[in-house]
Amino acid sequence: MIRPKLKVEERKVLGKKVKKLRREGLIPANIFGKEIKTTALQVEGKEFSKLFKEVGETSLVDVNLGDKTLPALISNVQKDPLSGQPLHIDFHQVSLKEKVETKVPIYLMGEAPAEKAGIGLILQTLQELEIACLPQDIPPKIEVEVASLTEVGSSLHVKDIKLDKQKIEVKNNPEEVVVSVQTAEMKEEVEEVVTTPAEVEVIEEKKEEGKEVEAETEKTEEFPKQPSE
Repeated sequence: MIRPKLKVEERKVLGKKVKKLRREGLIPANIFGKEIKTTALQVEGKEFSKLFKEVGETSLVDVNLGDKTLPALISNVQKDPLSGQPLHIDFHQVSLKEKVETKVPIYLMGEAPAEKAGIGLILQTLQELEIACLPQDIPPKIEVEVASLTEVGSSLHVKDIKLDKQKIEVKNNPEEVVVSVQTAEMKEEVEEVVTTPAEVEVIEEKKEEGKEVEAETEKTEEFPKQPSE
């Protein structure tokens, strides 16, 4: 399988000066891993956004740095909370022969009979599945069919998700609920909570905090993210 490629350049601009890079359409980044010293990078914003839309954070990409091709995962993307534009990227260089642990988004497929009949509300309580596998075996997403949810109280658990167990190890508790059918009245209760004055106040606070994100990012830019391993 041909992996997507992303051209990057080593970055000399650090600290508060990265703001100038962003004005030029470049995104500051770092790459780290067992086989490479943490390196400051910069990448074309348009090129990265196009690739990220296609692969997300679960697919392998070949990071081309000079004459080196480094297989890596997009491990973290810091975004402006208001515009949604990437502010900083972390790439995790990986070995194709060693398993990695990651989280993959869960998508519900089909229509639950209970919801279609109007007797219940589908509630997804688990958004991502924690797995361990070889980098090339990481699925872009995990699909869960909800056709078996026929009545209030019915649910699907982690153990019900169909995966290739020979390649993928699931880290979640098998009994953890992924999706369930709740009473239809719950929908009205949720909507009331979202529109309470307290909720509105929290939203406004988050908008104000968003104005400080770039400043905080610049403060930590001189200290590239280190691997957690």
